[in-house]
Amino acid sequence: MQAQVSPQAWHFSWQLLQPDKVPEIQYFGASALHIKISRYWSDIPTDQYESLKAQLFTQITRFASGSKIVLTRLCVALASLALSMMPDAWPCAVADMVRLFQAEDSPVDGQGRCLALLELLTVLPEEFQTSRLPQYRKGLVRASLAVECGAVFPLLEQLLQQPSSPSCVRQKVLKCFSSWVQLEVPLQDCEALIQAAFAALQDSELFDSSVEAIVNAISQPDAQRYVNTLLKLIPLVLGLQEQLRQAVQNGDMETSHGICRIAVALGENHSRALLDQVEHWQSFLALVNMIMFCTGIPGHYPVNETTSSLTLTFWYTLQDDILSFEAEKQAVYQQVYRPVYFQLVDVLLHKAQFPPDEEYGFWSSDEKEQFRIYRVDISDTLMYVYEMLGAELLSNLYDKLGRLLTSSEEPYSWQHTEALLYGFQSIAETIDVNYSDVVPGLIGLIPRISISNVQLADTVMFTIGALSEWLADHPVMINSVLPLVLHALGNPELSVSSVSTLKKICRECKYDLPPYAANIVAVSQDVLMKQIHKTSQCMWLMQALGFLLSALQVEEILKNLHSLISPYIQQLEKLAEEIPNPSNKLAIVHILGLLSNLFTTLDVSHHEDDHEGSELRKLPVPQGPNPVVVVLQQVFQLIQKVLSKWLNDAQVVEAVCAIFEKSVKTLLDDFAPMVPQLCEMLGRMYSTIPQASALDLTRQLVHIFAHEPAHFPPIEALFLLVTSVTLTLFQQGPRDHPDIVDSFMQLLAQALKRKPDLFLCERLDVKAVFQCAVLALKFPEAPTVKASCGFFTELLPRCGEVEPVGKVVQEDGRMLLIAVLEAIGGQASRSLMDCFADILFALNKHCFSLLSMWIKEALQPPGFPSARLSPEQKDTFSQQILRERVNKRRVKEMVKEFTLLCRGLHGTDYTADY
Repeated sequence: MQAQVSPQAWHFSWQLLQPDKVPEIQYFGASALHIKISRYWSDIPTDQYESLKAQLFTQITRFASGSKIVLTRLCVALASLALSMMPDAWPCAVADMVRLFQAEDSPVDGQGRCLALLELLTVLPEEFQTSRLPQYRKGLVRASLAVECGAVFPLLEQLLQQPSSPSCVRQKVLKCFSSWVQLEVPLQDCEALIQAAFAALQDSELFDSSVEAIVNAISQPDAQRYVNTLLKLIPLVLGLQEQLRQAVQNGDMETSHGICRIAVALGENHSRALLDQVEHWQSFLALVNMIMFCTGIPGHYPVNETTSSLTLTFWYTLQDDILSFEAEKQAVYQQVYRPVYFQLVDVLLHKAQFPPDEEYGFWSSDEKEQFRIYRVDISDTLMYVYEMLGAELLSNLYDKLGRLLTSSEEPYSWQHTEALLYGFQSIAETIDVNYSDVVPGLIGLIPRISISNVQLADTVMFTIGALSEWLADHPVMINSVLPLVLHALGNPELSVSSVSTLKKICRECKYDLPPYAANIVAVSQDVLMKQIHKTSQCMWLMQALGFLLSALQVEEILKNLHSLISPYIQQLEKLAEEIPNPSNKLAIVHILGLLSNLFTTLDVSHHEDDHEGSELRKLPVPQGPNPVVVVLQQVFQLIQKVLSKWLNDAQVVEAVCAIFEKSVKTLLDDFAPMVPQLCEMLGRMYSTIPQASALDLTRQLVHIFAHEPAHFPPIEALFLLVTSVTLTLFQQGPRDHPDIVDSFMQLLAQALKRKPDLFLCERLDVKAVFQCAVLALKFPEAPTVKASCGFFTELLPRCGEVEPVGKVVQEDGRMLLIAVLEAIGGQASRSLMDCFADILFALNKHCFSLLSMWIKEALQPPGFPSARLSPEQKDTFSQQILRERVNKRRVKEMVKEFTLLCRGLHGTDYTADY
């Protein structure tokens, strides 16, 4: 890399291209030339343009019969040269290239010259697309290339239509055309070449290149302006239907895929323009039907076909375009296209069907996963189509399902039933079906389905889950489906679907579930004890039970909690006695996880309406302690005992903290009785072995309780304790604990945000805290640096109101500024520059007089913060920063600009996307 950008590259690259070198070395020479021409154009004196151009032409002619990879690289170098010289220094660049390569006096044979010219013409537009030309130059060069098109297309037409042109030349012509159309050449100028490309589709060797060329030509954004040309293309596309049918019949997936791409490109990119041509509605409808054939192409995706998935976006686009017309035109098109969309639903549900069991058994796990994603795409499409077809779509699905389940004529396949239910579920999952008159019938049909396999059972479960909001409004129907869900809980193969469905029902219908609560708890306990489900499903199940219990009376909750938790508490007591080892650690973490998931959702206070829009059903807030607090107080000693043995294990400590963190988040003020003992336990834990999770829980307590006078003393004591322990950790060497430093910085920022008074305490060493945070800015871990920046952006605005903070900023603020400038100068990742810009902005806004003094001093030493900066650049930066006290976005832009200068990246390729 260094060699290629060095001044010497101008000399050695020609030497490396000499005939006695191997192609790999020649390639390096050509590549170095391209880099020099494209990135360091300003190095070349104007009077050397012509000799450089002549040398490149000579080399390209030499390599026309040599190594292909070197030829391509040289063509890219010449293309880059042409783009830099156009239009002034080389007005007719493309015409000159064509003329030079057609000269008869060349030592290279005609075909070699022709292929070299086509390679050069192909890479020219590609190089333009990726070039780093300034915006104003880009416009000039694009206009110049559009004119030069006149020198290229006639040549391409001639070569493509000439019977004597060999296949390799015609292939290259199609690729060259494909490259030029991306310059937004007017579609009418491409007409002859597009027709020639359609003709070339019959030649199997040219098929792929032709498809690519046609799709690129049709897909350019500008093409929709040329409606007459688009109308001429429809018959050409429709003319491919016979070839498409043949390909499908012969199982030729490549051909069917290619033809489908062409039909979809025309339909998807231009449906609006073609729908506007009302008098041509029949030919467009024929195109739509051809795309429908591609959607419903025989065979199972992705094993026997990969084409149908290409068409799904077309149906979205067509629907959007139809629905965007004014009422009258929309009504006409609705009449034509509603039947088409009903047919689409049938086709999609057919494509979503599982293959026969024996066939599916042979599919690889990768094929099964692709099929699952494909079904999700179909589900999304059905949901979208609902906007066009409305309630009639649900009735249509319901009638089909009803006929299927009640017909005695023919035995139905489970695949057919499953697909219809899947269609229902797709719509009910995201669209409010509460008004639908077919849902009661559907709920009535579900128990009649004879469930013979896992996929069907899964879909039945997910469909019930999708209807949980409807069930909340029609609680009398819960009893028809709940037994199915509880029965499925016992089947490990239905783990995900049955547990997630029960969770949805418990969340949406909790006020109607008390009559069933005992049964739900008993079945859940049973499956938990039998360990039927994996860990994450056990956690969901506990969340479901949390929702369920929330709606019961307090004594009922306590009774259920007792029977639900007791076995785990006994197990935990036993584990607490054992000597720590890996297997009992897993069991402990599992039990603690179950408790924290239960407490995440167990909320008796009903702070908010559970059903938006329906009337608020508020139960009176029960008197007395919160059930979760009662349980936590009962198990508190046991948790401390577990902790005492596992204090040095981050996972166990994290699991303990999670129980309290989830409970605090759910209970909010109701958690108050636990605050003193929890603060004491956290202090002991953290003093023995500091862990990030303890700091995160402390932050939660500060957030919720620090502003309440009653809870301030224990929280202040805990805050001071963890701060002093962490400061000691900094003295011993914090580099091994970036997670602790990260959580500590977040805790400090939260304290400043919620209760700045914590920084007034005499026992808090604000100076040491400040210095540690400056150290943390230099950590290599991005999250830690981000958290430290967050701390400073909370601290600096408090300079005026919190006296110790003001004092420390005055004394040590310069040290902070130097750390920030070092980071911007190249010490920190470029992705973090916005965070450092926030600190500069806060310094400028809240400590202006200090900053204006410090920044001049700090930038004084030569080579700081980077040896690449001139004194003028540093001066400009400091003036820009000091001037901007209102617009934070501007400061971020200045910092980005300055960091690029510091790193020597300003104006290079690397920063184009920055």
